[in-house]
This record gives sequence, structure tokens and C-alpha cells, in this order.
Amino acid sequence: MASKITAPADYKTEMMLEANRRAHEHGIDLSKLPQLLDMNADTITDNVHSINANCPDDRMKFVFKHLIQHLHDFVRETSITTEEWMSALEFLKDTGKMCSDIRHEYILLSDVLGVSSLVDSLNHAKPPGATEACVLGPFYTEDAHVFQNGDSIASEDKGDYMYVYGKVTDTSGKPIPGAIIDTWETDGHGLYDTQYADRAEPDCRGRLFSAEDGSYAFRAVVPVSYPIPSDGPVGKMVSALGRHVFRPAHLHMQVDAQGYEKLTTAFYPRGDPYLYSDAVFGVHSSLIVDLQPVNDKELSLKRGFKDGKPHMELKRDLVLATPEEGLAARKKSMPVVKQD
Repeated sequence: MASKITAPADYKTEMMLEANRRAHEHGIDLSKLPQLLDMNADTITDNVHSINANCPDDRMKFVFKHLIQHLHDFVRETSITTEEWMSALEFLKDTGKMCSDIRHEYILLSDVLGVSSLVDSLNHAKPPGATEACVLGPFYTEDAHVFQNGDSIASEDKGDYMYVYGKVTDTSGKPIPGAIIDTWETDGHGLYDTQYADRAEPDCRGRLFSAEDGSYAFRAVVPVSYPIPSDGPVGKMVSALGRHVFRPAHLHMQVDAQGYEKLTTAFYPRGDPYLYSDAVFGVHSSLIVDLQPVNDKELSLKRGFKDGKPHMELKRDLVLATPEEGLAARKKSMPVVKQD
């Protein structure tokens, strides 16, 4: 017959003391927590709110309260099944597996759901006259080479030539020297450098600085429309929803200057067939541009294009807002939400 195991008389007491000690290390008093027993569809939401009520960060507590409420309401309103919920969790797991240092599948997910555009619209509203912001997208990287004004951000044979130039100014037209300008785009095949398995270094992307008079210039290639990555769960989700996966041609630009709000934007050549049905909801009317053909061989040679070949030209000033101007614009666009 097996011997009987008898717990010490103070077993429960010691266990409770140890549990309280561990909880105390995290700033938790177990005696003040709600009794989380017999949870059901009628009680679970309030109890999750209750257990989070001691969060010391008011903003975090506010955000999570609304996140939990909307998530629980979603489950109730859709009567989602266990199998469907597990499929959703597997989708998120697979999305994470697609992420790397040069690919952010969750940004793409945010983009195609319209969340990136919504967050951008609320948080980066600009005053009249300032260049409008739009979504960052999933293809920005930190490893762009630094170029001098007039250099090419694209290696040869990457697409049709394009020359981009203008000035960085404030809303009154005053030039802003020394602004950091990051720019990136697809090549003529509709692929970013990060989409090539044999990528050795950055291409069709670069960083430069505005001159003393605020001017900037660089050589690039004419961007083309392209599909968002379809080899991962996000692209497959978009197709399953009966949507197309294409983005219109565009040139990304991000401008950062001391004393001004950072600008993340993109310019979209007019005439692209996907201009009005962008898969990530990024196009704004003010960012649609006209490319002008340049057939002057001497000008092409002066700008550094091989053999003086014809090129397209994009002239666009980048107008930055001050933090005060940006705040005033956001107050007009941001809905007032009581943080209870």
C-alpha cells in the first residue's frame, strides 16, 4: 500500500506568504484583487476591467480599457467560434513569422486595414500650406546611404530616369537648411530592394540634406505601381476579402529638421490606374503630382544622367510645420475623448 503524503501544518500559510511576497515584488497586494471565479459571458469583461484598474499609467489604463471593451464586444457581436478565434491567432502568429529587420508584416496589416491611415490622419494633421502626411509603409529601412545633392539613389538599369528637386521651407516660405531627407521607392520592376533575396546593400533609397537655401535634388527612377507582398498572411487576407493588392506608383519621402515636426509623406504620379483604389488607403489629392518629360540632352548631362538620356522631372517643395502649428491643426481634427 502506498504511503500517505501529509502536508505540513503550516503548508498553506507558507504558500500564501510566498505568493504575497512574489506579488509584492511586482507592486501587487493580493488581498485587494477581485475574486476571479466562475467567469461567464456576462461577467468576464467587467472583471478584466477590474483587474486592470490598478495600472499606475493612466494613459495605458485608458487605452487598454477601450481595447478590451471593443475586443469583447466584437466577440459577442460576431458570435465568433472557437475555431475562428484560433484561426485568427494562427494568422497573427504567421504574421509575426514574416517579420524581419527589413520587413514589417504588422505595419502592412495595419496599412491594409486602414488603421495606419486613420492614426496618421489624427496624429499628423497639418496646417494649411504644409505638405500633407501619409502612411510610412512597411519598406522603410535605417540603412540608407548618405548622398550629396544631385546624386542618384538608384543604381544603373533600375528603371526610367527621374530627377527630383525642390526646396524645404516653413509655412511662410522661409528656407530650412540642413533638413534630413530620407527617400525610398521601388525599381522599375515594382520591387523594393528589400524584396530581393540577394540584396547586398540599399538601392533605390537614400539620405541627403537640404542646402543653405533649403534646396535639394537627387536622381531616381520613375516609380511604378506594384502589389503589396502576397507571399505572407496579409496579402492572402486581402485577396480573400475580394480586394486587389496593388498600390499606385509613388515616391516616399521623410523630412526631419530641428524645430519642426517630422514629415512622412509620398508623391503619387497622376494617371496611375490604382490611384483611386490604393490597397493601403494612402493617397491624398494634394500629393498627386505631374511628372514632366525632359528631352534636353545638355540638361540631362548636367544633371548626371548617362549619355544625356531623356528623363522625367518632379519638382516639389517640402513644407514643414512647427510643433505649435501641428498642435493647432490636430486640435481641429482630433475627436475629444474623455479619459475616464
